[in-house]
This record gives sequence, C-alpha cells and structure tokens, in this order.
Amino acid sequence: MKGWYLRALSVAVLAGVSGAAGAQESKESVYPARPVRLLVPFPPGGTPDIQGRMLADALRDRLGQPVVVDNRAGANGVIGMEIAARARPDGYTLIIGTVGNWAVHPHLYQLTYDTVADFAHVIHVATTPGVLIVAPGSPVKSVKDLIALAKQKPGELNYGSAGVGGFGHVSAELFAAMTGTKFTHVPYKSSVTAMLDVVSGTLQVLFNSAAQTIPFIKSGRVRALAATSATRAPLLPDLPTIAEAGVPGYENSTWSAVGAPERTPTAIVQRLNRELNAALATPDMRERLAAIASTVTGGTPEQCRDAIKVEVAKYGKLVKAAGIKAERSGGG
Repeated sequence: MKGWYLRALSVAVLAGVSGAAGAQESKESVYPARPVRLLVPFPPGGTPDIQGRMLADALRDRLGQPVVVDNRAGANGVIGMEIAARARPDGYTLIIGTVGNWAVHPHLYQLTYDTVADFAHVIHVATTPGVLIVAPGSPVKSVKDLIALAKQKPGELNYGSAGVGGFGHVSAELFAAMTGTKFTHVPYKSSVTAMLDVVSGTLQVLFNSAAQTIPFIKSGRVRALAATSATRAPLLPDLPTIAEAGVPGYENSTWSAVGAPERTPTAIVQRLNRELNAALATPDMRERLAAIASTVTGGTPEQCRDAIKVEVAKYGKLVKAAGIKAERSGGG
C-alpha cells in the first residue's frame, strides 16, 4: 500500500511539473497576447526616443500587438532603467538604453540594479557618432581655437549635457583630459534644451549626438567643429574628426541597446531578437537610421551582452582616467 501511494504521488508530482511546463510553454508560444511597453529613459526628442519609436513601429507590425513607447525621464536615465530592471520578466516591458545607461552609470552612481546581471539583453541596435558644436556667433572656428580659448579662460567656458554620465558629459571630460583644458559642466534635463541654449548663445560648447544635431548644423543654427567618432560621419563628410582636428587618439561614440528584465523567458528574448534583427535588416529601417547618422549593429542576445560587458570595463577605465565624478555637476 505504501509503495503504491508513493508511486501515485510521484506520478502526480511529475504530471504537475509537466503541466506547469506545458502551461508556461503555451503562454510563451502565444506571446505577445497584449500590448508591449518600450521604456525610453529620456524625454521625447532625443536619439534613444527617435530610435525607440522606429523600433516600436517595426515591432508592432511584426508582433501583431501595439508597442507603446513610454518616456520615463529622470536622473539621466536611471529612473527608467530601474523601472525596467524591476518589472515583471514576461516580455511585456522592454527598454532602449544608451551607452551612458548601460556602461557609464555603474561607475558613477550607487545603482539599485546591475546593468549586466539584472537584464536580459535583447539586441545591440545602432552606433551613432557625436558632434562638437558651438554657437553660430562664437569666435571659435575650430577645435584648436576652442583649446586655445579654454586655456586662456580655464573654467569660464560652459558645456552642456543631458546629465551626469551621459554621452555629452563623458565626451567633454575626455576632451578636457586629453587637451589639458578645463570647462564648467552645466547639466540639463535633456540634450534638446541644451541644444537650444547653444543656438541662443547662452551655452558655449556642446558634445551631442549627430542624430539630433545635423539638422541644426545644416540650417546654420549651430557651428560644428568636429565629429567625436574615429571616422568621419557619413552625413558630414567634410567635417573632420576631433582626432584629425588636433587631438590624436580621441574617440567617443554613443550606442543603443534593447533589454528586458532578467529572467525574461529565453524563448521570448529570442523571438524579440529575431524580429528586431529582421526589422533592422530592412532597407527602410537602415535608411531611416542612416538619416539620423546611426549605423545598424544588430546581432544575437549573447553578442549584445558581451558588448555591454566590454563597454562597462572600457568606461570604468575612462571615467577613472578623466576624473569624472557624479557629484561634480550636481545631477541631470
């Protein structure tokens, strides 16, 4: 009797496990059954927002469900990243983060999440060069002019950024460290507002994503001095890189990647990766990204995770070498 009972119990347990696994498999096979949320940890108008909306449109068509862009700005993207890290790992919450969110912030802030361990990395989206700009009426006409003026007036020239640890902040501090100059950091709530202050002449210097900046350059509302990338920006072929313009070895570009909460089912991560890779491979998407100076990356979730690990290590060294500290600028 006892042996029969144990055998029956074992069968029941195995059936329960099998049933649960089957239910989970069934749940994942019908994904998505409702709208998906794509968090953008910045205000509307920036590069991650522009890219995020492109991806949301593509995913909507491929998944057959609405993909809603949810801008959760604050603390230079930390708030949005924290929301994503703590969300239910069911594939219905995604986030598109930048190099600052994924690789720089771990070295500047006391985060409640780990950008590697607490996320399922879905796909590396694209890389975008930055541009060093000044006001159109500025006496500065070149990178060498900027270096000379900054040395004449140490700390008197202000540069803006979308916040501490963001692309603009890191790019400027790297520039200052490599040229022996000193600037004063003015963090803004968004790079859009910083750009407008350059246009008006209120802000002297800005390192900003080419995606946002090119329309302002072409309309003459700002003056471009150089590209931050290792090679010239395709949409600005006559603009030298900072390295070409007098700072050998300088290079810093921004990039974006999509992630989900850690423990999101592998089948869902793989599905999202397949759909996003397919979207990024289309001529239309490549042309739209190229129009904002972004070059498609794509690849597997494993490649995305490995790339983020490499970038975390890289920016750890850069932040230390350039002496970048979160408390220097007081927020963002």
